Amino acid sequence: MIYFDNAATTPLLPEVITKMTETMQSTYGNPSSLHAHGRMAKKLLREAREQIAQALHTLPNRILFTSGGSESNNTVLKGYCLKHQDQGKHIITTALEHHAVLEPLEYLVERFGFEVTIIQPRDGRIQVDDLKAALRPDTILVSTMYANNETGDLLPIKEIGKLLKNHPAAFHVDAVQAIGKIPVYPEELGIDFLSASAHKFHGPKGVGFLYAATPDFDQLLHGGDQENKMRASTENLISIVGMAEALHQASLHQEENFRQVQKLGQELVNGLATYDYYVNACDDHLPFVWNLGFPGVQNDILLMRLDLAGISVSTGSACTAGTVQPSHVLEALYGAESPRLKESLRISFSELNTTEEVQTFLASLKEILS
Repeated sequence: MIYFDNAATTPLLPEVITKMTETMQSTYGNPSSLHAHGRMAKKLLREAREQIAQALHTLPNRILFTSGGSESNNTVLKGYCLKHQDQGKHIITTALEHHAVLEPLEYLVERFGFEVTIIQPRDGRIQVDDLKAALRPDTILVSTMYANNETGDLLPIKEIGKLLKNHPAAFHVDAVQAIGKIPVYPEELGIDFLSASAHKFHGPKGVGFLYAATPDFDQLLHGGDQENKMRASTENLISIVGMAEALHQASLHQEENFRQVQKLGQELVNGLATYDYYVNACDDHLPFVWNLGFPGVQNDILLMRLDLAGISVSTGSACTAGTVQPSHVLEALYGAESPRLKESLRISFSELNTTEEVQTFLASLKEILS
């Protein structure tokens, strides 16, 4: 079995499994309890927060633990916008965003009368000038992803951060596909809110965090004083400890991991040299994600044939109920009638993959396409 769907989720690192197992065996107290068992749990919680803050070059009190990227996104989009709607009801985002951003924005439009400007890609990418032209005095939030989950394209985060220095709108970045892969330092980039999910960088599922320069939003969950009174619910300590260890390992080995994945991408491209294929990506994209198409070859059939050969890839986001649906990202890039919507596959690597696996994939692909 070969796993090339790391943009959907990643396997746990051995160090993460060890850390989580140790926590399960030795620290079962509630971090909110005042007795010794509670204090032990609270100590681990504090250390995990400090570890994550260190990876982001920020302060621990700016890290809020959540259940994952979707909750982090919803917390900002709903919590911040509803709290500040008296200052304006205009939001800017892009057509390339994950459903965990687009659907909360639809909710704000339908239920509370917000207005959302969706920036379309131009010349294959989001242009800062288009975003600048969309800014208005009543714009209260700009929300963009850091790296696209389907193509690996990097958005101009640093340039947008500079642009918003002279505007009161807050800047939210969905960094789910970037954290752990490249250096992400929100304060250097002018980011006010940043979302992350552990299972994208070899941590457990069901846990993530939100970086908040200031906790300037209405909380979504009520019923407890956890997370500095910003998120009620007993903290998922075992998973939080695992997430912190996963990000620590990613930070320690970031450069070598990146080089390994670059090598895998080059092996893939070299092996496809004689094929009729195309890449759905701009020049500035992460080597972790390759969105490829083969003219005239239906992606659902190719996906099934590769699965039967023991190779796991995907056709796009894992958050579309396990179905093969036309990608809204590719539609924004190439148009609704483009054959690329039904031809493209996403191959996503991690540093745990090998060149031998790439060669096996290429051999299987050759047999299937023949």
